[in-house]
Amino acid sequence: MNLRRIMEHVRKLEWPAIAIELAIVIVGVFIGMQVSNWNVEREARQRGAMFAERLKADLREEAWYYQLQIEYSRDVLANAERAVDALSGRSNDSNEALLVSAYRATQYKQKARRRATYDELVSTGTLGLIKSQTLRNTALQVYNFPTLDNVAREGMQSRYREAFRMTLPNDVQRALGSNCGDRYVRAGDYQGLGELIDYPCRTGLSVGEIEDAVKLLRANDGLVALLRLRIADLETRLVDLTGNNKDVMQGLQAIANE
Repeated sequence: MNLRRIMEHVRKLEWPAIAIELAIVIVGVFIGMQVSNWNVEREARQRGAMFAERLKADLREEAWYYQLQIEYSRDVLANAERAVDALSGRSNDSNEALLVSAYRATQYKQKARRRATYDELVSTGTLGLIKSQTLRNTALQVYNFPTLDNVAREGMQSRYREAFRMTLPNDVQRALGSNCGDRYVRAGDYQGLGELIDYPCRTGLSVGEIEDAVKLLRANDGLVALLRLRIADLETRLVDLTGNNKDVMQGLQAIANE
């Protein structure tokens, strides 16, 4: 902008020249603002695309964890039902099989949620940078969905788990954990979920140690009732995971399959 030249035109009353100079100034300002806006929009698109990819990666792991909780809860439920049948005299499982089932009915699975990207977007008020409404809605549902945390919390705080741990000697519990406990599975490995806990195992305990442990379990009058409570809780959470919140599961599956 040449202010001196415009003032010279004003003094000489050269109105056409003044109009041209002002038009040049206005156009220059407009172009500068447009370029600035384009740069801001481009940066926003780039940031949005970066956050979208990070969020998708987080949700793919959440999808795997969701499936883990379903498979794991089903396996724990199956062991709880086998244990209650054996303790109630409705099945003829061996003492070792009963001991293993009773132990596995105490188990729960907990994993740190992968939510750093979502928390950053919410805390900075930039969730709107994610252009995909489906991606935004899925993230909002998943990270405000209490059932996954409830499954782990109820397993950890299970009264049956507490009673079992108080009933058996610690060396028996260590043997069960070492030989029949959870197998490691890396995040994202869906095939590994099938044998995470419900796999054939031997306790490593002697026949006498197994018999003594089973006698202690049978002598605990409240154990069957607590097992039934554990079964009811697991069934409720499985209904939540697979039925009541089916849209959450389907949203995660869609992202995992992209």
